[in-house]
Amino acid sequence: MTTASMTPVTKGPELNKRRRVYKPNAKYIPILATLGLLAIMYITGIANYDNFGDPSVFVNLFRDNAVLLVVAVGMTFVIITGGIDLSVGAVISLTTVLTATLLKGDWPPLVVLPAVLILGALIGAGQGAVIHFFKVEPFIATLAGLFLARGLALFINQQSIPIRNETWSAISDYRIELADGVVTKPNAIIAVLVVIIAAAVLAWTRFGRNVYAIGGSSDSALLMGLPVGRTRIVVYTISGFCAALGGVLYSINSTSGHALQGNGYELDAIAACVIGGVLLTGGAGYVWGTLLGVMVAGLITTIINFQGDLNAAWTRIVVGVLLFVFIVMQRLVTRKAK
Repeated sequence: MTTASMTPVTKGPELNKRRRVYKPNAKYIPILATLGLLAIMYITGIANYDNFGDPSVFVNLFRDNAVLLVVAVGMTFVIITGGIDLSVGAVISLTTVLTATLLKGDWPPLVVLPAVLILGALIGAGQGAVIHFFKVEPFIATLAGLFLARGLALFINQQSIPIRNETWSAISDYRIELADGVVTKPNAIIAVLVVIIAAAVLAWTRFGRNVYAIGGSSDSALLMGLPVGRTRIVVYTISGFCAALGGVLYSINSTSGHALQGNGYELDAIAACVIGGVLLTGGAGYVWGTLLGVMVAGLITTIINFQGDLNAAWTRIVVGVLLFVFIVMQRLVTRKAK
Protein backbone atom coordinates (compact mmCIF):
# COMPACT_ATOMS: atom_id res chain seq x y z
CA MET A 1 0.00 0.00 0.00
CA THR A 2 1.42 3.38 -1.00
CA THR A 3 1.81 6.38 1.24
CA ALA A 4 -0.76 8.30 -0.79
CA SER A 5 -3.38 5.60 -0.29
CA MET A 6 -2.79 5.66 3.48
CA THR A 7 -3.48 9.43 3.69
CA PRO A 8 -7.09 10.02 4.74
CA VAL A 9 -9.18 11.96 2.25
CA THR A 10 -10.66 15.13 3.71
CA LYS A 11 -14.35 15.35 3.01
CA GLY A 12 -15.89 18.56 1.69
CA PRO A 13 -17.84 19.60 4.83
CA GLU A 14 -14.90 18.69 7.05
CA LEU A 15 -12.58 20.79 4.91
CA ASN A 16 -14.96 23.75 5.07
CA LYS A 17 -15.19 23.38 8.84
CA ARG A 18 -11.40 23.51 9.14
CA ARG A 19 -11.21 26.54 6.92
CA ARG A 20 -13.83 28.40 8.95
CA VAL A 21 -11.67 28.08 12.04
CA TYR A 22 -9.19 30.56 10.56
CA LYS A 23 -11.80 33.07 9.47
CA PRO A 24 -12.42 36.04 11.78
CA ASN A 25 -15.70 35.81 13.67
CA ALA A 26 -18.24 37.99 11.87
CA LYS A 27 -19.93 39.12 15.09
CA TYR A 28 -16.83 41.13 16.03
CA ILE A 29 -16.78 43.14 12.79
CA PRO A 30 -19.29 45.87 13.86
CA ILE A 31 -17.67 46.50 17.25
CA LEU A 32 -14.21 46.61 15.67
CA ALA A 33 -15.53 49.08 13.09
CA THR A 34 -16.90 51.26 15.91
CA LEU A 35 -13.60 51.11 17.77
CA GLY A 36 -11.74 52.06 14.59
CA LEU A 37 -14.15 54.95 13.94
CA LEU A 38 -13.71 56.22 17.50
CA ALA A 39 -9.92 56.09 17.18
CA ILE A 40 -9.97 57.94 13.84
CA MET A 41 -12.27 60.65 15.22
CA TYR A 42 -10.14 61.12 18.32
CA ILE A 43 -6.87 61.30 16.36
CA THR A 44 -8.45 63.75 13.90
CA GLY A 45 -9.59 65.92 16.79
CA ILE A 46 -6.11 65.96 18.31
CA ALA A 47 -4.59 66.88 14.93
CA ASN A 48 -7.01 69.76 14.27
CA TYR A 49 -7.84 71.35 17.63
CA ASP A 50 -5.66 72.71 20.41
CA ASN A 51 -6.09 71.01 23.80
CA PHE A 52 -8.24 68.25 22.28
CA GLY A 53 -5.73 65.71 23.52
CA ASP A 54 -6.06 66.90 27.12
CA PRO A 55 -7.10 63.92 29.29
CA SER A 56 -9.96 65.96 30.74
CA VAL A 57 -11.62 66.06 27.30
CA PHE A 58 -11.76 62.27 27.16
CA VAL A 59 -12.88 61.99 30.80
CA ASN A 60 -15.66 64.51 30.16
CA LEU A 61 -17.12 62.16 27.56
CA PHE A 62 -18.14 59.88 30.42
CA ARG A 63 -19.38 62.75 32.58
CA ASP A 64 -21.46 64.40 29.85
CA ASN A 65 -22.94 61.13 28.58
CA ALA A 66 -23.45 59.30 31.87
CA VAL A 67 -27.26 59.32 31.62
CA LEU A 68 -27.27 58.10 28.02
CA LEU A 69 -24.72 55.41 28.85
CA VAL A 70 -26.79 53.99 31.73
CA VAL A 71 -29.99 54.01 29.66
CA ALA A 72 -28.23 52.46 26.66
CA VAL A 73 -26.93 49.61 28.84
CA GLY A 74 -30.51 48.68 29.72
CA MET A 75 -31.51 49.02 26.07
CA THR A 76 -28.70 46.63 25.12
CA PHE A 77 -30.30 43.81 27.10
CA VAL A 78 -33.65 44.47 25.43
CA ILE A 79 -32.31 44.63 21.87
CA ILE A 80 -30.23 41.48 22.28
CA THR A 81 -33.48 39.61 23.05
CA GLY A 82 -34.93 41.00 19.82
CA GLY A 83 -37.09 43.60 21.55
CA ILE A 84 -37.21 47.39 21.86
CA ASP A 85 -38.05 49.80 24.69
CA LEU A 86 -39.51 53.15 23.69
CA SER A 87 -40.46 54.13 27.24
CA VAL A 88 -37.00 54.87 28.68
CA GLY A 89 -37.03 58.61 27.90
CA ALA A 90 -40.45 59.01 29.52
CA VAL A 91 -39.32 57.01 32.56
CA ILE A 92 -36.40 59.45 32.90
CA SER A 93 -38.82 62.39 32.93
CA LEU A 94 -41.15 60.69 35.42
CA THR A 95 -38.20 59.90 37.67
CA THR A 96 -36.86 63.47 37.66
CA VAL A 97 -40.30 64.98 38.34
CA LEU A 98 -41.14 62.49 41.08
CA THR A 99 -37.69 62.86 42.68
CA ALA A 100 -37.92 66.66 42.69
CA THR A 101 -41.49 66.59 44.05
CA LEU A 102 -40.70 64.19 46.88
CA LEU A 103 -37.52 66.01 47.86
CA LYS A 104 -39.44 69.30 47.83
CA GLY A 105 -41.89 67.65 50.21
CA ASP A 106 -38.98 66.93 52.59
CA TRP A 107 -38.88 63.19 51.96
CA PRO A 108 -35.55 61.66 53.04
CA PRO A 109 -33.20 61.05 50.07
CA LEU A 110 -32.61 57.48 51.27
CA VAL A 111 -36.34 56.85 50.81
CA VAL A 112 -36.73 58.76 47.54
CA LEU A 113 -33.84 57.02 45.77
CA PRO A 114 -35.02 53.39 46.17
CA ALA A 115 -38.65 54.44 45.62
CA VAL A 116 -38.04 55.92 42.16
CA LEU A 117 -35.70 53.08 41.17
CA ILE A 118 -38.31 50.49 42.17
CA LEU A 119 -40.97 52.41 40.24
CA GLY A 120 -38.84 52.34 37.09
CA ALA A 121 -38.21 48.63 37.52
CA LEU A 122 -41.93 47.97 38.01
CA ILE A 123 -42.81 49.87 34.84
CA GLY A 124 -40.28 47.78 32.93
CA ALA A 125 -41.53 44.54 34.52
CA GLY A 126 -45.12 45.43 33.64
CA GLN A 127 -44.18 45.99 30.00
CA GLY A 128 -42.25 42.72 29.91
CA ALA A 129 -45.24 40.86 31.38
CA VAL A 130 -47.61 42.34 28.79
CA ILE A 131 -45.20 41.44 25.99
CA HIS A 132 -44.80 37.85 27.18
CA PHE A 133 -48.22 36.85 28.49
CA PHE A 134 -50.37 38.73 25.98
CA LYS A 135 -48.02 38.34 23.00
CA VAL A 136 -48.01 42.09 22.37
CA GLU A 137 -45.29 43.46 20.12
CA PRO A 138 -42.59 45.26 22.14
CA PHE A 139 -43.01 48.38 20.02
CA ILE A 140 -46.69 48.68 20.99
CA ALA A 141 -46.29 47.69 24.65
CA THR A 142 -43.43 50.10 25.30
CA LEU A 143 -45.16 52.86 23.31
CA ALA A 144 -48.04 52.51 25.79
CA GLY A 145 -45.49 52.66 28.59
CA LEU A 146 -44.09 55.84 27.06
CA PHE A 147 -47.47 57.58 27.11
CA LEU A 148 -48.20 56.31 30.63
CA ALA A 149 -44.90 57.50 32.12
CA ARG A 150 -44.96 60.85 30.30
CA GLY A 151 -48.59 61.38 31.26
CA LEU A 152 -47.86 60.69 34.92
CA ALA A 153 -44.95 63.13 34.82
CA LEU A 154 -47.16 65.85 33.34
CA PHE A 155 -49.91 65.04 35.83
CA ILE A 156 -47.55 65.49 38.78
CA ASN A 157 -46.25 68.83 37.57
CA GLN A 158 -45.90 70.54 34.20
CA GLN A 159 -43.39 73.10 35.44
CA SER A 160 -39.71 72.76 36.21
CA ILE A 161 -39.16 71.85 39.86
CA PRO A 162 -35.88 72.97 41.42
CA ILE A 163 -34.15 70.56 43.81
CA ARG A 164 -32.71 72.30 46.86
CA ASN A 165 -32.06 69.20 48.93
CA GLU A 166 -28.64 69.38 50.58
CA THR A 167 -27.74 65.76 49.77
CA TRP A 168 -28.61 66.14 46.08
CA SER A 169 -26.74 69.46 45.87
CA ALA A 170 -23.69 68.00 47.61
CA ILE A 171 -23.55 65.07 45.18
CA SER A 172 -24.01 67.45 42.23
CA ASP A 173 -21.15 69.68 43.40
CA TYR A 174 -18.82 66.85 44.40
CA ARG A 175 -15.75 66.29 42.23
CA ILE A 176 -13.52 63.21 42.06
CA GLU A 177 -9.87 63.85 41.18
CA LEU A 178 -8.53 61.18 38.85
CA ALA A 179 -5.20 62.83 38.15
CA ASP A 180 -3.53 66.20 38.37
CA GLY A 181 -6.00 68.62 36.80
CA VAL A 182 -8.38 65.84 35.73
CA VAL A 183 -11.63 65.63 37.70
CA THR A 184 -15.00 64.03 37.12
CA LYS A 185 -18.41 63.74 38.77
CA PRO A 186 -19.96 60.79 40.62
CA ASN A 187 -22.36 60.34 37.69
CA ALA A 188 -19.52 59.20 35.46
CA ILE A 189 -18.25 56.69 38.01
CA ILE A 190 -21.74 55.25 38.48
CA ALA A 191 -22.18 54.93 34.71
CA VAL A 192 -18.87 53.06 34.34
CA LEU A 193 -19.81 50.71 37.20
CA VAL A 194 -23.14 49.96 35.49
CA VAL A 195 -21.27 49.08 32.29
CA ILE A 196 -18.88 46.74 34.12
CA ILE A 197 -21.66 44.97 36.01
CA ALA A 198 -23.83 44.59 32.90
CA ALA A 199 -20.92 43.26 30.84
CA ALA A 200 -20.12 40.69 33.54
CA VAL A 201 -23.77 39.58 33.74
CA LEU A 202 -24.05 39.08 29.98
CA ALA A 203 -20.70 37.32 29.67
CA TRP A 204 -20.49 35.10 32.74
CA THR A 205 -23.97 34.26 34.01
CA ARG A 206 -26.64 31.78 32.96
CA PHE A 207 -29.07 34.69 32.67
CA GLY A 208 -26.76 36.35 30.14
CA ARG A 209 -26.59 33.16 28.06
CA ASN A 210 -30.39 32.96 28.17
CA VAL A 211 -30.63 36.53 26.88
CA TYR A 212 -28.52 35.68 23.84
CA ALA A 213 -30.40 32.42 23.27
CA ILE A 214 -33.78 34.16 23.25
CA GLY A 215 -32.47 36.77 20.83
CA GLY A 216 -31.20 34.04 18.51
CA SER A 217 -34.54 32.20 18.51
CA SER A 218 -37.11 32.37 21.29
CA ASP A 219 -38.86 29.24 19.98
CA SER A 220 -35.63 27.24 20.06
CA ALA A 221 -34.85 28.60 23.52
CA LEU A 222 -38.29 27.47 24.70
CA LEU A 223 -37.76 23.98 23.26
CA MET A 224 -34.43 23.82 25.10
CA GLY A 225 -36.27 24.40 28.36
CA LEU A 226 -34.95 27.90 28.96
CA PRO A 227 -37.09 30.29 31.04
CA VAL A 228 -38.04 32.53 28.12
CA GLY A 229 -40.88 34.37 29.85
CA ARG A 230 -39.01 35.03 33.08
CA THR A 231 -35.89 36.16 31.22
CA ARG A 232 -37.82 38.54 28.99
CA ILE A 233 -39.60 40.12 31.97
CA VAL A 234 -36.29 40.52 33.83
CA VAL A 235 -34.72 42.13 30.75
CA TYR A 236 -37.41 44.81 30.59
CA THR A 237 -37.16 45.23 34.36
CA ILE A 238 -33.44 45.95 33.93
CA SER A 239 -34.23 48.47 31.20
CA GLY A 240 -36.79 50.23 33.40
CA PHE A 241 -34.36 50.24 36.33
CA CYS A 242 -31.57 51.70 34.17
CA ALA A 243 -33.95 54.38 32.84
CA ALA A 244 -34.93 55.32 36.41
CA LEU A 245 -31.26 55.38 37.44
CA GLY A 246 -30.60 57.60 34.43
CA GLY A 247 -33.37 59.89 35.66
CA VAL A 248 -31.76 60.07 39.09
CA LEU A 249 -28.41 60.97 37.52
CA TYR A 250 -30.19 63.56 35.36
CA SER A 251 -31.80 65.14 38.43
CA ILE A 252 -28.44 65.21 40.23
CA ASN A 253 -26.75 66.86 37.26
CA SER A 254 -29.45 69.47 36.63
CA THR A 255 -30.72 69.74 40.27
CA SER A 256 -34.24 69.96 38.89
CA GLY A 257 -37.09 67.86 37.59
CA HIS A 258 -39.19 68.49 34.50
CA ALA A 259 -41.70 66.44 32.52
CA LEU A 260 -39.84 67.11 29.27
CA GLN A 261 -36.44 66.00 30.53
CA GLY A 262 -35.29 62.81 28.85
CA ASN A 263 -37.25 63.56 25.70
CA GLY A 264 -35.71 61.58 22.81
CA TYR A 265 -33.34 59.55 24.96
CA GLU A 266 -34.95 56.32 23.76
CA LEU A 267 -33.84 57.09 20.20
CA ASP A 268 -30.36 58.13 21.32
CA ALA A 269 -30.00 54.89 23.29
CA ILE A 270 -31.10 52.77 20.33
CA ALA A 271 -28.70 54.65 18.05
CA ALA A 272 -25.81 54.10 20.48
CA CYS A 273 -26.55 50.37 20.62
CA VAL A 274 -26.70 50.03 16.83
CA ILE A 275 -23.52 52.04 16.27
CA GLY A 276 -21.92 49.88 18.95
CA GLY A 277 -22.69 46.72 16.98
CA VAL A 278 -25.77 45.40 18.80
CA LEU A 279 -27.83 43.53 16.22
CA LEU A 280 -31.34 44.97 15.91
CA THR A 281 -32.80 41.56 15.15
CA GLY A 282 -31.35 40.22 18.41
CA GLY A 283 -28.92 37.50 19.42
CA ALA A 284 -25.67 39.47 19.10
CA GLY A 285 -24.03 42.47 20.72
CA TYR A 286 -21.91 43.56 23.65
CA VAL A 287 -22.22 46.17 26.38
CA TRP A 288 -18.69 47.29 25.52
CA GLY A 289 -19.92 47.99 21.99
CA THR A 290 -22.72 50.13 23.41
CA LEU A 291 -20.12 52.04 25.42
CA LEU A 292 -18.19 52.72 22.22
CA GLY A 293 -21.40 53.82 20.50
CA VAL A 294 -22.12 56.33 23.26
CA MET A 295 -18.53 57.56 23.08
CA VAL A 296 -18.81 58.06 19.31
CA ALA A 297 -21.97 60.17 19.74
CA GLY A 298 -20.33 62.15 22.53
CA LEU A 299 -17.16 62.70 20.53
CA ILE A 300 -19.18 64.06 17.61
CA THR A 301 -20.68 66.67 19.94
CA THR A 302 -17.25 67.47 21.39
CA ILE A 303 -15.73 68.01 17.93
CA ILE A 304 -18.61 70.30 16.96
CA ASN A 305 -18.09 72.32 20.16
CA PHE A 306 -14.36 72.64 19.45
CA GLN A 307 -15.10 73.73 15.88
CA GLY A 308 -17.28 76.51 17.20
CA ASP A 309 -18.94 77.58 13.95
CA LEU A 310 -21.07 74.48 13.35
CA ASN A 311 -24.74 74.14 14.25
CA ALA A 312 -25.63 71.60 16.94
CA ALA A 313 -27.93 69.96 14.39
CA TRP A 314 -24.83 68.44 12.79
CA THR A 315 -24.67 66.00 15.70
CA ARG A 316 -28.01 64.52 14.64
CA ILE A 317 -27.04 64.54 10.98
CA VAL A 318 -23.76 62.69 11.55
CA VAL A 319 -25.40 60.17 13.91
CA GLY A 320 -28.10 59.57 11.30
CA VAL A 321 -25.50 58.88 8.60
CA LEU A 322 -23.62 56.52 10.93
CA LEU A 323 -26.85 54.69 11.72
CA PHE A 324 -27.44 54.04 8.02
CA VAL A 325 -23.87 52.83 7.61
CA PHE A 326 -23.97 50.46 10.58
CA ILE A 327 -27.42 49.08 9.75
CA VAL A 328 -26.19 48.23 6.24
CA MET A 329 -23.05 46.71 7.75
CA GLN A 330 -25.19 44.54 10.03
CA ARG A 331 -27.20 43.30 7.06
CA LEU A 332 -24.06 42.44 5.12
CA VAL A 333 -22.49 40.64 8.10
CA THR A 334 -25.62 38.59 8.83
CA ARG A 335 -25.99 37.62 5.17
CA LYS A 336 -22.40 36.36 5.01
CA ALA A 337 -22.90 34.47 8.28
CA LYS A 338 -25.87 32.66 6.77
